[in-house]
Amino acid sequence: MGGLQLLIYISILFFVVVVGAKMIKIVRMPLHVRWDLYPIPHEKGKGAYGGSYYEELDWWTKPANFSLLSEIKAMLKEIILVHSVYENNRPLWVFSFPFHLGMYSLLGFVALMILGAVLGLFDITISAASTSILGQTVHYLTLVLGTAGWILAIVGAFGLFVNRLFGSKLRAATVFSDYINLLFLLSVFVAGFVSWQTADPTYSVMRGYMQNLISFEAAGILPTTVAVQFWLLAALMFYFPFTHMTHMFAKYLTYHKVRWDDEPNTRGGKIESAVNEQLGYRLDWSAPHIKTGGTWGEAATAPEEDE
Repeated sequence: MGGLQLLIYISILFFVVVVGAKMIKIVRMPLHVRWDLYPIPHEKGKGAYGGSYYEELDWWTKPANFSLLSEIKAMLKEIILVHSVYENNRPLWVFSFPFHLGMYSLLGFVALMILGAVLGLFDITISAASTSILGQTVHYLTLVLGTAGWILAIVGAFGLFVNRLFGSKLRAATVFSDYINLLFLLSVFVAGFVSWQTADPTYSVMRGYMQNLISFEAAGILPTTVAVQFWLLAALMFYFPFTHMTHMFAKYLTYHKVRWDDEPNTRGGKIESAVNEQLGYRLDWSAPHIKTGGTWGEAATAPEEDE
């Protein structure tokens, strides 16, 4: 087994463990500051105009009528179409949309590559000449998603980089790591595009290598451009968990458990229990209005002192 193959195994394991640990940490964080941001899509019959079940007379005596499906639809509109950027910063959306659409296309491309590799283990040929309809379908879908993904992602990443570098508004809010992230991703996309153009027009080489990875069989020597692509992908999996790009995994929590969390705080409920627990946290910092050493509960109920 070659060094690249071993590195890929380690990078995948590292990625899953570190990102998983990060998500578990986020899920276990204390209750957020609860400020319902309307409209909340899961409000059946009220989400469209920004209403709330609080409008109902004696709302606390009635069962909540929530729609998780409506909430997911609203999230998909934001995740896929980048709707808020479209509404608030149209020039940025011109590059943000193809960047995200390209990323999603490439995720679908990777999924199809894995599917094709697995099918290959069962002697199903993935090609235009395959006798299997499934094999032909996977072949053509892989070509479409891969080609579209590389092009859209390259255009989007390059445009976002230039926008941040020369746009006065974005440049003021951009930190050095933002440029590094975009350049790193751009290098992966360009490597994939070059590999496809020069050595792997049908992605059969990459699929064969992934088949070796899945079956834990030693792979042969890869064309240089394909090898560079895999080296960069392995490096990206080591780098990714330590960047804010992990927001792609936290998106659901950001919306569902923070932005749209309007679950009522009822007596004896889980929210009351969480609040009581957090009011007991010790203060290890101080400010003019807060003294160190006490609890959050004591700080919240302490009488105001005259200046």
